[in-house]
Amino acid sequence: MTGECAGHVVVCVRPELSAAGTGPQAACPAAERAQGREAARSAALGKLSTAMIRQWRADLLGNGVSVSVAANAYRRLRAVLMTAAEEDHIIPSNPCRIRGAGDEHPAERPVLTVAQVFDLADRVGRRPVGNVRKLKNGAYRLRFQRHGEMRTHPEIFATRGEAERALWKMGADGRADCTQDRRFRALVLLATFASLRWGEVSALRRADLDLEAGTVRIRAAFVERSTGELVLGPPKSKAGRRAVGIPEGIIPALREHLATYVQDEPGALVFPGAKGGPLQRSGFNTRTRWVDVVKDMGMPGLHFHDLRHTGNMLAAESGAGLKDLMARMGHDNVRAAMIYQHAVRGADKVINDAINKQLQARDVADEMPAG
Repeated sequence: MTGECAGHVVVCVRPELSAAGTGPQAACPAAERAQGREAARSAALGKLSTAMIRQWRADLLGNGVSVSVAANAYRRLRAVLMTAAEEDHIIPSNPCRIRGAGDEHPAERPVLTVAQVFDLADRVGRRPVGNVRKLKNGAYRLRFQRHGEMRTHPEIFATRGEAERALWKMGADGRADCTQDRRFRALVLLATFASLRWGEVSALRRADLDLEAGTVRIRAAFVERSTGELVLGPPKSKAGRRAVGIPEGIIPALREHLATYVQDEPGALVFPGAKGGPLQRSGFNTRTRWVDVVKDMGMPGLHFHDLRHTGNMLAAESGAGLKDLMARMGHDNVRAAMIYQHAVRGADKVINDAINKQLQARDVADEMPAG
């Protein structure tokens, strides 16, 4: 009856639904064959029922298709059949009448606390000290540093990957010494507390940061194609071109980053890749071991975009007005910004001040003696 392929709905005619006598005949001219095909198609659509649509949707979900994809497929099918019913008059009515079938209810994305954001920013730069060597028999031996002394792990590993995972686990547990690579710390903090998208933060140039004024300008964004090629273009929307206030609490981290990792030229990338070019998301995930880090923090499945989501929630909690939220987030439609307002109701300075208060509260808590 119907099928779904790569997000597209295909309406096809099942032979058993075709009206008798409407099949193509070898001897008829092309025009008659076209008429026959059209008649068969109309007859098949005419026999579609809500029960059949319901079963098709159930089959999609039963075969592992996500609720989101199934809802999208249902909406497309409903639109096609609506045209067939109301404009082309091929069918008497639209059989897509399943309440809620076109609705999506994605799981609520996680929101980090201020302390968790700083913890994450530190963890993505943690590197365990050790090495993995291949043995003559094809197995792998792990050496690691503990309290400044190199030691050999008692276990022999079948693959290099297993040995490397063991090393990282030991580093996370404190059983192996670690070094700290801080090149991505400022990236995590800025993306969160300035509500930046990945493409925006990875496209920032030194000239875009004014740490004296405490602002960052978003003028461009990288888009990664399916081939892995990065294309520099404008932000996601017209509203994406904006200036955003930077909370004072993270400016020291940005100063350190610029002095340590960024070239002096105004056009130098603020967060370059390993070879100085644009930073790809896959490269970032690999170098930071993002999947393992967030899992160890008790937040498996955390996406980088959830940092922006967290920043948006902090901005909304400031009591800022809708227009100010839209400006800070780079949204050009009201609905997207209203999602973050929830029950709260303001210029960017007000938002910045509110976020700064949360950062200061974290610092005070860190300085309090343990009781």
